[in-house]
Formats: sequence, C-alpha cells, structure tokens
Amino acid sequence: MAFKALFLAHAPDGDPSKYHCFIDTGKYQLDVVIVKNQAEALEVSKRLFAEKKIDSILLCPGFTHENIAELVRATDHKVAVCVSRGDGPGNGISQAALKQAGFF
Repeated sequence: MAFKALFLAHAPDGDPSKYHCFIDTGKYQLDVVIVKNQAEALEVSKRLFAEKKIDSILLCPGFTHENIAELVRATDHKVAVCVSRGDGPGNGISQAALKQAGFF
C-alpha cells in the first residue's frame, strides 16, 4: 500500500488538463498538478480524493488560509493539507522571481 499525495501549485497559465504528472515509487505515489485558480484546485482535489483516496495535499505558498480551509472541507476532513512556506529571505527571493516571470 502506497502513501498517496497531491502537490498543487498556482500559475497564471495553469491548466490541470495539460500540466500534470504522476510519480510512483511503489511506496509513494505523487500527483503534481498546476492550476490557475482555487476553483480548479478544488475540482482536482475532490476528483483525486474520490478516485485515488489521496492521503495528503501539498500546496505552494500562493494558497491562502481560506483556500486551505476550502480544500479541507472539499475532502471531508480526511486528507492532510500542508502548505509550503519559506523564511523571510527565501520568500523575498521567490517573490522577486515570480514577479519577473509575470505571475503578478
């Protein structure tokens, strides 16, 4: 039996139907999906919870506390929802790179 995780990231040009991959080591299964917005994140999370019974959702730092709560409810409080957060200097570096890439 494998641990099943979903990594979600936001991108302005995200499209779950195009930008997704799956890694399976036997003990760990990881779906990676790039979404444009919270509506897509909820749809992907609900679908993978129903289809694969995922154990954990890992989120990029772009998700808000409200977004996280919606994902917890969308998966019936049965999936761990974890958020990637950096330290002060790291956040500054990421913010500058995202701005340069046109995220905002």
